Amino acid sequence: MQDINLGLYFLSELVGTAMLVLLGTGVVANVTLAKTKGFGGGTLMINWGWGLAVFAGFLVSAYSGAVLNPAVGLGLLIGGTITLPMFLVATIAELIGGIIGAIVCYLAYKQHFDDEESPAAKLGVFSTGPEKRSYGLNFLTEVIATFVLVFVIFGFSDYGDVEVGVPGGLGPLAGLPVALLVVAIGASLGGPTGYAINPARDLGPRIAHALLPIKGKGSSDWAYSWVPVFGPFVGAAIAAFAAPLTLGLAG
Repeated sequence: MQDINLGLYFLSELVGTAMLVLLGTGVVANVTLAKTKGFGGGTLMINWGWGLAVFAGFLVSAYSGAVLNPAVGLGLLIGGTITLPMFLVATIAELIGGIIGAIVCYLAYKQHFDDEESPAAKLGVFSTGPEKRSYGLNFLTEVIATFVLVFVIFGFSDYGDVEVGVPGGLGPLAGLPVALLVVAIGASLGGPTGYAINPARDLGPRIAHALLPIKGKGSSDWAYSWVPVFGPFVGAAIAAFAAPLTLGLAG
């Protein structure tokens, strides 16, 4: 494993996650807040927005390899791709980046937050929430969705042009399959909980929601907040242990 400057690693993950969350929460704001240009754009617009947000975050975090997700980081740690210090630094950077991205999104849409009457719509820009609240089943949904994310990422990471074990050499397009995967997860598994699949993506903006002076914002729903944090970690860990057994990954 090559030597890593942890300061640059931190900055790379912070910038990438901030970009991801800015664009991801931005598409939700555009679709759901009152009087926006994209109001009523629908679920697929949100799915595609989040997928492209992942791609943008990938492009600006090349130094760190664009982890951008503590659950993915846990999977990479278990798989031996990153070290414990790298995982801890990335996780802290991603959480802070999530807060920053959400704050910038709020500033961009401040007038629309002011005009929006529904506290639930305002919170929905920042964090996920269940359509039907059942903590056990909501947790299971996040486990399943994140398992798919990390399991397929493991599969892609070892996919070659000709044979397994030969890097594909896609350069800046290497993040595109992951972006499309996020779109697929949102379209297929996002219905019950809004598919957090990323603890920093949910917890960081939820903290921002709690701190920002948002007019009529209501509760930050901390009672639910553990689901989109721990569910993704569990799903990622299962995927990291399952992938070498089932995908025939090169050692």
